[in-house]
Amino acid sequence: MEVEVRAEVRDTEDLRKVERAILNLFSPDSVEVEELGDRRLIVARGRGPSSLRKLYNALRSQRMLDAARSYLKMGRAGNTVVFHLHKQAAYVGVASFCSLPERESPLGPITFIVTTSDPKRFIDWLAPRTVRGQPVGEARPPDP
Repeated sequence: MEVEVRAEVRDTEDLRKVERAILNLFSPDSVEVEELGDRRLIVARGRGPSSLRKLYNALRSQRMLDAARSYLKMGRAGNTVVFHLHKQAAYVGVASFCSLPERESPLGPITFIVTTSDPKRFIDWLAPRTVRGQPVGEARPPDP
């Protein structure tokens, strides 16, 4: 499993704060800042389930597995799952999904791009089905 996380740094934002928002929910192997003309983009990359352990734990502590599962399923295409988190919420360690990223996250979202050989199993691992709010049948992570 390979994970790429991207977040634009707007003119009014502090680069370190945007990076902190990413690191609150993701443990990357590398972090780079790309200069794209007058824009800056933070790109963080990680491999394996350990890179997503903070998000995994946040989804459970916030008791939002059902909502997360819906967003993950909507973002599945082929061997890729793409989803967006609210940047300001992530800064305080909260996972909040965006369905219309530019409208719901005025400073732009944090975009996760997960590439895996088994996207269904990835979704079942990160956000398993629940019964009365409790995870059931949790899967092992794909591509360990």
